Amino acid sequence: MDDPATRTGEGEPTAGDLMEVLEVARSLAASPELQPLLELVEASVLRVLDCDRAGVFVLDESTNELAGRAVTGEPGLRFPADRGIAGAVLRDGVAIRIEDAHLDPRFNPEVDRRTGYRTRSLLTVPVRDYSNRPIGVLTALNRRGGPFTARDEALAAALSVQVGVAIQRQLLLDQSEERRRFERDLEVARKIQQGLMPRRPPKVPGLDVAGWNLPADETGGDFFDLQPLEDGPLALTVADVAGHGIGPALLVAECRAFIRASLTQARDPARLVEVVDVLLAEDLPADRFITLFFGLVDPADGLLRYSSAGHGPNLLYRRATGLVEELPPHGPPLGLAPELPKDQTEVPIHPGDILAVFTDGFSEWANLAGEQFGADRLGAAIARNRDLPAARLIAAIHEELLAFVDGTPQPDDLTAVVLKRP
Repeated sequence: MDDPATRTGEGEPTAGDLMEVLEVARSLAASPELQPLLELVEASVLRVLDCDRAGVFVLDESTNELAGRAVTGEPGLRFPADRGIAGAVLRDGVAIRIEDAHLDPRFNPEVDRRTGYRTRSLLTVPVRDYSNRPIGVLTALNRRGGPFTARDEALAAALSVQVGVAIQRQLLLDQSEERRRFERDLEVARKIQQGLMPRRPPKVPGLDVAGWNLPADETGGDFFDLQPLEDGPLALTVADVAGHGIGPALLVAECRAFIRASLTQARDPARLVEVVDVLLAEDLPADRFITLFFGLVDPADGLLRYSSAGHGPNLLYRRATGLVEELPPHGPPLGLAPELPKDQTEVPIHPGDILAVFTDGFSEWANLAGEQFGADRLGAAIARNRDLPAARLIAAIHEELLAFVDGTPQPDDLTAVVLKRP
């Protein structure tokens, strides 16, 4: 039991007082729930300080209010965080004890008028976070044995520490759960995006074709598509949205949908790119653009008709000469000038030739010295590995790229499509 003389004087907290604080600390360790802990603190303040009312108020930064989380008689009480005694304690981080609140010019009587309660003696101490920043206040009103004492302030301060720890722990738990939800959403988005790309290369007589994608983040801004059309040609698409992450991933899905829908009406590569450019221009933000390579390959004679909107590197290895040609783009990326007419080129792919379309994540990945892999090294890697099947050829080029960059982090998405005509 507490010594009554100590409870009404300026003495040190008693063993009973300290046991009360210890009980709160034990509850904090035993349960991750914030609200029961705050209600326990309120009850402890009422009991050990022998006061009429107590309250735990937490700063709501979105409204700049102190929100009551556990308040005697007034659940849900809120008031401006920059007014009254509580506002002064929150601002200065220093406890305030007052014998008659209505005589203090800092006191805000509005809460009393609103609630019908009459505040007389008052004790308010700051609640701090781990960095010692005030994030709320602990209040006690109308001590029954007289004005609040230094001993009361010490006990309230000890209890406020437990409140601060509990709030900080809850914040970390909330952040952790929010991160887990975000990661789950990213994983769903990643699976959806990967599902938009071919799971396995199509079987096209007379062609060996493969595609591959590795995003730099959970979701990326690249995509490829390989679609055999009913009337014979293989539609080959590689696109790269500026940036990587959720925003570009959404644009990737939209771009793919527009291309597939447009294929039902436009079999001319230049016309298809023109249609898709106009459609996308309405939705692309000012800081986004999309490079696009779209081609139709006739498996019977190997004729490639393609249109490139600012996309590259697009490389064609010629078996007859052992040389690698770079197929140039026809105009700017999608979204920059949709009003411009589009062009296309016809290129024969002879037996033994290899068409390889990359996104710039391959060519622009730099090593520790800042030197980029570049289109020339891509071409040389194609020539060295020319006898490999299409899928294995992509893997070999990726292996050479990794050896060249020597551990530097992947800065951009990687996408490649390789088409061989045996």
